Order: sequence, then C-alpha cells, then structure tokens
Amino acid sequence: QVQLVESGGGLVQAGDSLRLSCAASGRTFTNYAVGWFRQAPGEEREFAAAITYGGAYTYYADYVEGRFTISRDNTKNTVYLKMNSLKPEDTAVYYCAARPLSIGTMVKEYEYWGQGTQVTVSS
Repeated sequence: QVQLVESGGGLVQAGDSLRLSCAASGRTFTNYAVGWFRQAPGEEREFAAAITYGGAYTYYADYVEGRFTISRDNTKNTVYLKMNSLKPEDTAVYYCAARPLSIGTMVKEYEYWGQGTQVTVSS
C-alpha cells in the first residue's frame, strides 16, 4: 500500500503561482511513478503531469503549456507540482496518484490516490 496526501492548494488570483505537494508513505516510494490529475465540478478527472520513479522523465498535458513543473524529492518521499500563470480554468481539485515504475496518463492506470486539494483561481 502507498498512502498519498496532497497539500498546498488554496485561493489565488489569475496570474499567481502555487506549489502543490504530494507526500507518500508506505511502500518504497522510489519504485512508483506519480501523476497529478485534476477534476473541475461536473467534469471528468483529467491528467495534468507525471514523473517517473527516478525523476528523470516528465510528461505534461497539452493545456499545461509550459506553466506547470512536476518534480520529486525521493529523500522526502514527496512529489511537487509548481503551477505558474494560473488561470480561472485551472480551478479544480488536484489529485496525486501513484503506479509502479512507468508513467501513465489515464486515471485507470493509477493504483493509489490521495484525497485531493482544492485550487481556486479568481479572475
């Protein structure tokens, strides 16, 4: 089992930045790729970014447009999502998820999920 806890969400204005954290416990975290997803009200959960277990490779959704950066510190069992130039359409609950070894971009590919953290961007 891997337990994931997100933090760092909040209410910001358009153009601001936030850094989300995903703290992991349980099984050896370095064996797991981690993805960030988001879900807006009435919408399906969608992929945002992912990072391989060692941190050497990252992948982003097209809508990120260079504004988000995913990183990890395996000494702290934590994955981060730095979000710059936030837009009102980035408003959503952000979830981190883990799966063994390789990156995935689909919800069904991830085995473990956190409870989510709310990000609200006002215009």
